[in-house]
Amino acid sequence: MSLFIVFEGGEGSGKSTQARMLCERLEKSDLPALLVHEPGYTPLGDEIRQWIKSNIGIDPVTELLLFEAARVEVVKNVIRPALAGGKVVVCDRFYHSTIAYQGYGRGLDLKLIETLNKIATGGLEPDIVIFLDADIDKALERKHFKDHFDLEDVAFHRRVKDGYLKMARAERKRWMTVDGLQTRDAIAQAIWEKVSALLSSR
Repeated sequence: MSLFIVFEGGEGSGKSTQARMLCERLEKSDLPALLVHEPGYTPLGDEIRQWIKSNIGIDPVTELLLFEAARVEVVKNVIRPALAGGKVVVCDRFYHSTIAYQGYGRGLDLKLIETLNKIATGGLEPDIVIFLDADIDKALERKHFKDHFDLEDVAFHRRVKDGYLKMARAERKRWMTVDGLQTRDAIAQAIWEKVSALLSSR
């Protein structure tokens, strides 16, 4: 029973924690699950992730193309084979992050990003996008290690959040928006109820 679940959110929103908790709960329920993250989970993706996070002042177009290159690898070599094998794939970030960060945040052309996303994913779409909507200032306070995204000004993070909210409003049936500043367990329970309902309908 394959299902493709994507977690999205700004820096410090708690999406990575919730993605991990969901995957653990799926496994405890004897459902074959795989947790992946973008960029990463392949040799090239891991190299790109490390390079981007440790470098400041990358040209926005270079940044965009690096993320798309990593996406090609993880979709082709990890996500699609797992889905074909009947697994529930939980993905920490997908192409929506590129729209939010490089599109709304950096101001790159949204049509260009849409085209590149379609090429990189081969048209693969998630069954559900779980968006953790958190207060920007409080969320950034949670981050202990600051990468180059964390160091952007608040205006950048507001643009990113606005981008996510626009996507969520445009696809209400596919997106689940969760208050990211609720307790960790309350968020996890709300997500589990939604995912359980999806699994039951399969």
